Amino acid sequence: MSVTTTTHLNFRGSAREALDFYRSVFGGRTAVVTYKDVGNVQSENEADWVTWGEVVGDNGFHVMAYDVPSQSPWNQGENPFFVSVRGDDAEEIGSLWHRLAEGSTIVRPLEPAQWAPLYGMLTDRFGVTWVLDVAAAYNG
Repeated sequence: MSVTTTTHLNFRGSAREALDFYRSVFGGRTAVVTYKDVGNVQSENEADWVTWGEVVGDNGFHVMAYDVPSQSPWNQGENPFFVSVRGDDAEEIGSLWHRLAEGSTIVRPLEPAQWAPLYGMLTDRFGVTWVLDVAAAYNG
């Protein structure tokens, strides 16, 4: 079993530009999934915004990013990132979730999602927002 943590940056409409910039600096490959790609367009002018994206470099660099939809509260100074915990074992991710959830505010329950076998988000008692998921192959 393996678990990794990755900084998950939050933007409002500029995630793709940021990911392209980070790739130009650190190298590697970029993967981007839009709200349109997953059928979750809530505002037509945000259809091509990033619902999930990452840059992964051969040198070990890894950062994830997304565009917070306009109907969700977001303040760059208050919630600029998440810590993403990704693993390949649902039981292990579930166990980590239950321990992290103690005293936390659940933003999205840990459950199957369109893009992952398990996905959940919570804000712990220290104010840090965590995203936990079971990795699924991306075929885009």
